Amino acid sequence: MRCLGRCPVPLLFLAAPVMAGDFAPTSLDLAALIECRADLPAYNGLALWLGGEPDAAQTLGWKEVASGNPFLRQYRLPVPVHVFGRETATIVFTATGPMAVLDGIAAPDLARQLDVPATVSTPDKFLGEKVMAESSEDAGGVSLATRITLNVSTVESHPGRTLAGCSYALDVK
Repeated sequence: MRCLGRCPVPLLFLAAPVMAGDFAPTSLDLAALIECRADLPAYNGLALWLGGEPDAAQTLGWKEVASGNPFLRQYRLPVPVHVFGRETATIVFTATGPMAVLDGIAAPDLARQLDVPATVSTPDKFLGEKVMAESSEDAGGVSLATRITLNVSTVESHPGRTLAGCSYALDVK
């Protein structure tokens, strides 16, 4: 998906098994979503709720802050979240999932700790991805392919910081 202007974050899937009205904010396990311990319906429930409820982030106590990147929506959390053996009070949403914004660890080092292979590793850019789950099914003439990946990366908008989190992708054909 290519975004024109500001990307909708999080991306709302066409075939979402969970509707926004089914999401209960008290059930949110943000660490599980970031660490890829959740499933696609859990992520879609949050994504649809965040995208469909005008005050959803405020309900969670999240404060949206400028990310400096048109492809990331950034939030400051009221209480740090513990992920990948670290704590952070800053998260971002990409078009397909949540990522923790981490200080104090280089992306290649975190990727090694998490067994995430690098796809790009230069002094200026790191990008690593590990497939956590992948499946496909045909339902009524429609093919649904699910892919959940753990990602570790750097981005120019967050110098000296490492982004790590999960991508929940559903391809409908």
